[in-house]
Amino acid sequence: MKTIRFLAVGAAVALASLEGATVKDREGAVRKDKATMENDARWIYNDIDRGFAEARRTGKPLLVVLRCVPCLSCVGLDAEVLNDRTLQPLLDLFVCVRLINANAIDLTRFQFDYDLSFTTMFFNGDGTVYGRYGSWVHQVDPEARETIGYRRALEGALALHRGYPGNREALEGKQGSPTPFRTPVEIPELAKKYGRELNWGGQVVQSCVHCHQVGEALRAHARGRGEPVPEERIYPMPAPETIGLSLAPDHPARVTRVAAGSAAAEAGFQPGDEIAFLGGQPLISIADFAWALHRAPAEGLVRAVIQRSGLVVPATIPLSPGWRTKSDISRRVGTWSMRAMALGGLVLADLDDAARAERGLGREGLALFVKGLGNYGQHGAAKKAGLLKDDVIVALDGMTARLSEGDVIGRLLQKRKPGEVIDVTVRRGAERVSFKLPMQ
Repeated sequence: MKTIRFLAVGAAVALASLEGATVKDREGAVRKDKATMENDARWIYNDIDRGFAEARRTGKPLLVVLRCVPCLSCVGLDAEVLNDRTLQPLLDLFVCVRLINANAIDLTRFQFDYDLSFTTMFFNGDGTVYGRYGSWVHQVDPEARETIGYRRALEGALALHRGYPGNREALEGKQGSPTPFRTPVEIPELAKKYGRELNWGGQVVQSCVHCHQVGEALRAHARGRGEPVPEERIYPMPAPETIGLSLAPDHPARVTRVAAGSAAAEAGFQPGDEIAFLGGQPLISIADFAWALHRAPAEGLVRAVIQRSGLVVPATIPLSPGWRTKSDISRRVGTWSMRAMALGGLVLADLDDAARAERGLGREGLALFVKGLGNYGQHGAAKKAGLLKDDVIVALDGMTARLSEGDVIGRLLQKRKPGEVIDVTVRRGAERVSFKLPMQ
């Protein structure tokens, strides 16, 4: 059993590595994409202004794919969207734009899950957002090619377009919220290095703002100003599991499982339910569900409308204080930079009950296994302080109750400022060893 548990930890590390993996020839991949797509009959290449103008001219809805070409994640889905003949009749009903960099996107419009390497946003030509699509199934498996969920999103966006502007009020919650910066390259942390345009005459990859850098830069900006990082930036786009729901990947929002004792269970959700609305917003994808949670209050009630056995059933989801901290952020590429800020580069995993028993640790106490740590710069701070791989953290800045890595990161980024030093106690074999860890 001990071997199996450590294999699981190794698999988690491998998964994290995969999510940040890139193709071998990143420069060549980007230039090949441009050569292939810039004169494509269907796709407008890297020109969002032209896309909106064409949508207004034709009256068609606008579909914008944001694709990080060098990333291995979602390559299967990307290929299918470009080449699957069964999707082509639906795509023909849209003005289609392919964006391969985030340098100058309008952040008041383009608010989505920045940690995904393939996202689609659907708009009216006037800029109104119809919905979002993004898949964590495809993000973690480059070979995944299923497109039925994407098809459902296309169909849903077309239905909303047919109902526009009569449904404008229902779409209000799907629109972006105010932002401190209009474009990514106006964020000081990115403005130092990037311009609005890609450097096609030089090293184009080095000139490209990746979507995940947007979230990272916004967090770093708050951190640099000595401000707490907002909770919604630490736990962005919460997965349905955060409130106890599992949803089928091939439907907009069909419930497959309800976790016992969860907020979803308290609200009365059942397997087989089709969630039509959440927070007043019509859902066309799981990403839409995540967006509705992203915009949900820190505590209070969120209303849903369910289709169940031909009936329309209302539901009310109770959100208790701190509900966002249940979001699993361990696999997000953006969490890597937060690990540097809060943990000095540590990668942590809560030990399961069996592993705790083997070490003589209780079920309710803090027991975060150090499954990895960085070596350089901010990511090497924990190693420099003396922490080692396979240590088990049992006390951290006064926290001794059982918490996840995400819980700890969130608490530190909201409570501690750069330059402060916290106390860390670990179990190393049979010994308890204490360290001082700087916040960054």
